[in-house]
Amino acid sequence: MSTHLRPEEIEAESFRLIEAEVGPHSWSFEEWQVVRRAIHTSADFEYSKNLFFSAAAVVRGVAALRRGLGIVTDTNMALAGINRARRERFGNRISCFVADAEVARAAQAEGVTRSILAMGKGAADPANGIFVIGNAPTSLFELLRLVREENFKPALVIGLPVGFVGAAESKEALLALEDDYPEIPFITNRGRKGGSNVAAAVVNALLIMAEGG
Repeated sequence: MSTHLRPEEIEAESFRLIEAEVGPHSWSFEEWQVVRRAIHTSADFEYSKNLFFSAAAVVRGVAALRRGLGIVTDTNMALAGINRARRERFGNRISCFVADAEVARAAQAEGVTRSILAMGKGAADPANGIFVIGNAPTSLFELLRLVREENFKPALVIGLPVGFVGAAESKEALLALEDDYPEIPFITNRGRKGGSNVAAAVVNALLIMAEGG
């Protein structure tokens, strides 16, 4: 293989290799666009088995992006990984409040993590509808609390926190949301794996579909 491939050629070859290794699968066309990009970003083929989409999550997520809803991330890494040009075509403002000075002061005063208060700040703005969590389980737990206790209704939740303490449990709590709140679409996976890079890749896959690509 040539070492002078263009970026789009490298991506195309990567997808070819991914599809060959995964082989036959039961994902819908739309879901597969997300799954293969998660694998492409992480080089982790477990995503071909453990990603989970609530009913019509991809279609509804694409619609939320096309409506220009704001995106809230739990880390600046996830924010930086989401394609700027594509989201700006739809007017999707993007925010990460973990490093916000007001959030930091309040977290210290209240003795809680900034991740908790950052989700609350994002949810307080009705222009925000898409919540992307790729690091902190506490962010996902807080978002679910807002849904269950304060009637918050995000347009899409991407819940892919990573780690050993609470990561798998927070995703199971998100999976349990489908029975009680079928109107809230979400994308998640089971287990400890996840990460800001994978969460951003999921958004990028949805943005590409929103563009019609």
